[in-house]
Amino acid sequence: MRAGSARVGDGDGFAESGSGTILAVALGLVVLACLAAALTLAQAMTMAHRAASAADLAALAGADAARGLTAGDPCVVASETAARHGASLSACTVLGRGIVEIRTKLDRGAVFGTATGRSRAGPPP
Repeated sequence: MRAGSARVGDGDGFAESGSGTILAVALGLVVLACLAAALTLAQAMTMAHRAASAADLAALAGADAARGLTAGDPCVVASETAARHGASLSACTVLGRGIVEIRTKLDRGAVFGTATGRSRAGPPP
């Protein structure tokens, strides 16, 4: 053994050589995995908000048509409004007294499935 090559508590002086590199690589991989999970969650939340806002706007437009404030069939008006906001109508129900219930979905942009939204609108109380 050469003089000065032995470390305190180290048997042969080379037992822990490179362990810092392995730990740094492992920590980097953990950070990247957490970042990927956070970005996926952020995308899912964004798509859910877009589907919900498209449903809200479509329900309001459909309710206006059901009350006679705008021309057209309530479900057709709601479908056109949802399409303008990047969503498609999956269900439209006119409940009477100007109340419309809408379900929308966004097919594009989602990694793990379809984002959906639901809304109900009608005349003020």
